Amino acid sequence: MFPRGYNTLMPFVKENPSRREVLRAAAALPLFHIVGKAAKPTDITIEQIDFSYEDFTYRTPIKFGGNVVDKVTLINVNCTVKNKAGKTAKGFGSMPLGNVWSFPSKTLSYDVTLNAMKQLAARIHQTMRGYKESAHPVDHGVALEPSFLKSAEEVSRQLKLDKPIPKLCTLVTASPFDAAVHDAFGKLYGLSCYRTYGPDFMSKDLSHYLGPRFKGEFLEQYVLKTPKPRMPVYHLVGAVDPIVASDVKQKVGDGLPETLPEWIRYNGLINLKIKLNGDDLKWDVDRVVSVDKATAETQKQRGVAKWVYSLDFNEKCPNVEYLLGFLRQLKQRAPGAFDKVQYIEQPTARDLKANRQNVMFEAAKLRPVVIDESLTDMESLYLSKEMGYSGVALKGCKGQSQVMLMAAAAQKDKMFLCVQDLTCPGASLIHSAGLSAHVPGVAGIEANSRQYVPAANKAWEKKFPGIFIVKDGTMETSLLNKPGLSAV
Repeated sequence: MFPRGYNTLMPFVKENPSRREVLRAAAALPLFHIVGKAAKPTDITIEQIDFSYEDFTYRTPIKFGGNVVDKVTLINVNCTVKNKAGKTAKGFGSMPLGNVWSFPSKTLSYDVTLNAMKQLAARIHQTMRGYKESAHPVDHGVALEPSFLKSAEEVSRQLKLDKPIPKLCTLVTASPFDAAVHDAFGKLYGLSCYRTYGPDFMSKDLSHYLGPRFKGEFLEQYVLKTPKPRMPVYHLVGAVDPIVASDVKQKVGDGLPETLPEWIRYNGLINLKIKLNGDDLKWDVDRVVSVDKATAETQKQRGVAKWVYSLDFNEKCPNVEYLLGFLRQLKQRAPGAFDKVQYIEQPTARDLKANRQNVMFEAAKLRPVVIDESLTDMESLYLSKEMGYSGVALKGCKGQSQVMLMAAAAQKDKMFLCVQDLTCPGASLIHSAGLSAHVPGVAGIEANSRQYVPAANKAWEKKFPGIFIVKDGTMETSLLNKPGLSAV
């Protein structure tokens, strides 16, 4: 049904390649190798898979990338897998259908892009039901991705979309299906998924997926078997969020904080992610200065001396000169705020090939600049390095199989690492937390569903209070060592 194996990715790249050599080799070949014949008794087949939706309204809107979002649709996936001995186990995966982020459009409405994702989900479901290969979950994910991308093309034609479903959107739609398979695999063997990425379970080393630089290495070498006990939580300061009391036009009145100082005290926050517009330099600088002023006053009252910021322009800066001008002005007006910037998320357009002039070398000398929206495959990772990006934002919404391989590649090249979410609630937040806690070097985890859609977390709070109830600015991740993805 699906193409089979070759093992020739980047075959002529030397052991310590330059960025250009790796980029050229990666660009010439597909993202990953297609799965060959399964060779482990632990390999699994997908016996059954189903999905459903949940809809939630945000308690308060969030603005990013020039768009305001006030609702979310979750896609929940249940699957059953079976090994060669006939033993079965069930798995679960969940993810927001983040159409505004993954399928931005000036001509297609929210409902149209959401429907496209739902139609694609139905095709993915159909494909996985008919897929009978036996393999490790990573190999399932690798082998199925080309089929999912083909389905996206078919749905785009069927719906007569004026813009085809982007690859990023396809990855988001497929991610809960992939997560459910990983979850079931871990549960089948009574292990955390992060303990199933070595030669005991995987028949191929990383060179099969990532090229000869990884010969003899397995994914487990880039994964912590025991999760980090706690991870800093990044709180989001959205572009329309009130900072101080005078910014509040109408209170939500649900008992949760209404202003940034209230949130800082409520959650003991020490990490803040600031959304910026990227099209108004004065507004962007003023916004960070205002956030820093309110934060500094609040932290002084709390007796807290250290905290950090990340800055997210959601690719809206017109060029890298805008970013450099922003950093210069911020350093001049608020040197303390500038010093607290831990990293900057993708500031310019996600189409790297079409915007090769937006190199990040100068900006990356000042602070790590991470690739986010652009990161959909190894080609984009190496192209980002060629353009001066120095970090990677890992996201469960791009698929557990892909994100783990991306994490290995980024670590190999000593890139800055962070984990971002998609306003992920419930099981999808636990998935993100698991990534954050098991990937070495990750700086923190964004977790903003508690701000915007706490209703979707309610059923999970009692079972995972350390994840969903934040008191000291960190998330308790030590408990994410149970079988599967540790969600249910």
